[in-house]
Amino acid sequence: MRTVIFDLDGTLADTSGDLLAAANHCFRQMGLGDMLHHPQDAGTALRGGRAMLTLGLERAGRLDEATIEAYYPVLLEAYRAEIDTHTVMYPGAMEAVAALKEAGYGVGICTNKPEGLAELLLTRLGVRNDFACLVGADTLPLRKPDPAPLLEAARRAGGTPEQCVLIGDTITDRKTAQNAGVPSILVTFGPAGEDMAALKPDALLDDYADLVEIVEALIGRN
Repeated sequence: MRTVIFDLDGTLADTSGDLLAAANHCFRQMGLGDMLHHPQDAGTALRGGRAMLTLGLERAGRLDEATIEAYYPVLLEAYRAEIDTHTVMYPGAMEAVAALKEAGYGVGICTNKPEGLAELLLTRLGVRNDFACLVGADTLPLRKPDPAPLLEAARRAGGTPEQCVLIGDTITDRKTAQNAGVPSILVTFGPAGEDMAALKPDALLDDYADLVEIVEALIGRN
């Protein structure tokens, strides 16, 4: 079986609002107030907790690796508590997932979000059962851009690893697919959408309505 594996944050769902809120919770505890803002910092949010802490501390002139590591667990707990307050699936995402499954593709998720948080979010959004598998940042000893999580997701989705395609929104996703020797499709509707063409993926996706056709052109039909 051929498989289509999705990144989560910035690809299937816009999670930036809740991520930024969790980071600002940390900055308020530090006595700094809200250091990050939506939508201008959405791109940083989708690069993860440490990236947000780094940016906020840089702005405050207090960048310190020990502070980042100390507050990272605090950020995760704050995020867990309010994980779906602002998060929404991108328009057409779940319709595209249904169309891919109807066409015979296995569909899964490979994310650098901790697996437990990804499971919680997808369950809260009511879409977890639409995906055959979920591989998170801590599911395996390695994470993207190492190819192992992507290839494992393809296996768990019922497919042959070399017959998969990765849908993502960052250079990490581009490198992951490249390292795995499989095609990548990068979405252009995320915060860094205008930068995706420069990464030279195998295809760009402007609208989820076009996904099945693009996938078929890259890896064929089952």
